[in-house]
Amino acid sequence: MDYTNKVVAITGGARGIGLAMAQAFHARGAKIALADLQGAEEAAQAFGGIGATVDVTKEADIAAFLDRTEAELGPVDIYVSNAGILRADAPSWDAAGASDKDWLDSFEVNVMGAVRGARQVWPRMKPRGGGVFILVASAAGLLAQIGASSYTASKHAAVSFAESLAITHGDDGLQVVCVCPQAVRTAMLGENSSDGGIAGADGVVEPSDVAAEAIAAIEEKRFLALPHASVAGYEAARATQRDRWLGGMRKFRRMMVAERGRPV
Repeated sequence: MDYTNKVVAITGGARGIGLAMAQAFHARGAKIALADLQGAEEAAQAFGGIGATVDVTKEADIAAFLDRTEAELGPVDIYVSNAGILRADAPSWDAAGASDKDWLDSFEVNVMGAVRGARQVWPRMKPRGGGVFILVASAAGLLAQIGASSYTASKHAAVSFAESLAITHGDDGLQVVCVCPQAVRTAMLGENSSDGGIAGADGVVEPSDVAAEAIAAIEEKRFLALPHASVAGYEAARATQRDRWLGGMRKFRRMMVAERGRPV
């Protein structure tokens, strides 16, 4: 794909994976619009683009962001739904004990943020013959994030939603890319930034690696973008040897608790 003058709109774009996506697309000639709770305007200055304060739990915010993007930069060609949150099962590490607020917040941002984005951007793309919708999920959406049940469940839902988009609108010209990394060196790792914690068993990749894999998936017409290639094998084992996989994950959890006093 020639990205020259393509318009790329990115939520959660002021830092981390979202900012790396902006850098990668801009380096290929694209025009950039960033949305985030804070810092988007400052971050967008590096690209000569636009930045807007957007809360993805509010559909009106997303609609206004897209309206402004189209007015100032042109029609959106690529939409990156990247905004996401992680809520651990602390303090008890009890999956069933995670608070209702943590569960609701996780689904509002990680799932409904993408749903609202698609609801707003696809009707704009369809009359022009389609576009690209990138949903940044997580390897937790294919496997599990031990110690973060609401994150795992919401990311599974996000992957399923991306699949639904691809099935429903693929024939109309929508290319869907679902990005599922394990540990990425972003603020989400928190105190585990050095080794990635339990998600970093296969190493910690940089946000730029995630962006490069997402673009490779666009070029190769792939649905899944896996910055950690080992995830494909894990997913296959989970699907074909579920009890063995669950046993292995329990063993992994015990090991992490023994080493760190916590499973994340």
